Amino acid sequence: MMTAMKLAAGSALLAFAMSAAPAFAVGDSDGTSSPTTENCKEGEVWNKKTKKCEQARSGIDQDSLYEAGRDLALAGRYDEAITVLSLVGDKSDPRVLNYLGYAHRKQGRMRVGLGYYEEALRIDPDYTLVREYLGEAHVQMGNIPAARDQLAEIEKRCGRSCEEYVDLAAVIDKASVKN
Repeated sequence: MMTAMKLAAGSALLAFAMSAAPAFAVGDSDGTSSPTTENCKEGEVWNKKTKKCEQARSGIDQDSLYEAGRDLALAGRYDEAITVLSLVGDKSDPRVLNYLGYAHRKQGRMRVGLGYYEEALRIDPDYTLVREYLGEAHVQMGNIPAARDQLAEIEKRCGRSCEEYVDLAAVIDKASVKN
C-alpha cells in the first residue's frame, strides 16, 4: 500500500514538473525552437542570466551569446547568427568558430566558412561536430575524398555510431549516389 502511494505521489510530481517546463529548450536538435528564436525580436538574444530577451551586445555572457548564435544559425537566420557570434569576447572558442563557419558556409561563403572550421580544429582537433560540418563543406564543393577523410577522423574519435559520423556518412552516401 505504501509503495503504491509513493508511486502515485512520484508520478503526480513528475507530471506537474513536466507541465511547468517551458515548451521549448535551448539546443533543440533542429535548432528552430529556442528562447532566442521563439521569443526574441530581430537583434535581440535570450540572456539566460536575466531570463529575458535583450538587445544583442557584448555585455551579455558568452554562453548566452553562443547559444543564441548557434540557435539562429540552425534556424537558418545566418546573418543574425554571424552578428551575435561576433559579439562573443573569446575569439578562440571552437564552438563559436564552428557556428561562424557554419553560418558563412550556408550563406555561400565557403572559403570564409572553411577558415573558421580550420581554426576551430587547430584549437580542438577532437571537436567532431566541426569535422562533420567541414566534411559537409567538402561534399558541397565536390571533394568527396576530403569529406571521407573527415569521416575517418570522426570515426577515430567516437566510432561509427555517434551522431556526427552517422550524419556525415549519410551526406557522403547521398552525394555519391548522385555522381
